[in-house]
Amino acid sequence: MKRILTIQDISCLGKCSITVALPIISAMGVETTILPTAVLSTHTMFPDFTVKDLTDQLIPITNHWKSQNVKFDAIYTGYLGSAEEIEIAEKIFDEFGGDDTLIFIDPVMADNGKLYPAFDMDYAKRNAALSGKADIIVPNITEACFMTDTEYKETYDEAYVLELLDKLSKLGAKKVVLTGVSLSEGKTGVYGLDTETGEKIIYQNDKVDAAYHGTGDIFASVSVGAVTRGLSLKDAFKIAADYTADTIRVTLDNPEKPWYGVDFEATIPELVDTLREYLK
Repeated sequence: MKRILTIQDISCLGKCSITVALPIISAMGVETTILPTAVLSTHTMFPDFTVKDLTDQLIPITNHWKSQNVKFDAIYTGYLGSAEEIEIAEKIFDEFGGDDTLIFIDPVMADNGKLYPAFDMDYAKRNAALSGKADIIVPNITEACFMTDTEYKETYDEAYVLELLDKLSKLGAKKVVLTGVSLSEGKTGVYGLDTETGEKIIYQNDKVDAAYHGTGDIFASVSVGAVTRGLSLKDAFKIAADYTADTIRVTLDNPEKPWYGVDFEATIPELVDTLREYLK
């Protein structure tokens, strides 16, 4: 069985980060090892949440793994809460990575043209440098802009997307993929570039008119799970985009009207069935 290490925080309630990555990747038939950077009572959209930083535990945990000769087929980073955690992630890539280890980075730090409150431009630059060690990066357009010193635009065309991809490719990642790209009315999806072959990776599906916390984590988790199982990037991102959209639709139909996350648990059986069809 393949094994993925995911490095990000735990929101005990809220359906994001590790509480999304662990069940989804496990359901896809991949052993999931977690390295929690912090424990939050809830995600940050709740008022008065509690936080316990775990940065000082990351090195002792990974040192123990090294003593046990632990290996990983993929390392997947999500939200890293500080520059120190970025530095530790880089060391983990060096110590546990290799030619057969996929490095997958979701540089979670910004959306809608703004950095998250805890971050500044120095953090964005450090995240950009970390991305240079990746096989695959999946920033949204806002994150890509901060990582490449590009003006953020709400309205854009394909030329703007290609400019961002070109700048991202210069950071050093092998495959750069923009998420949340809308090239026509009512559509959204991914637009990526394999920097080694020049191949474009494009997929658009119907945009669901709703926004929920944690959907980016769902998309990234499905993507890395599918690639680790051996699917092509094109197929992996199609499955991830469609699954994310389906979970939003199911959540909108829920009479309880949950607000803090999507009902991804209800659609995991369909995800497993879809993956099984691709693996035939």
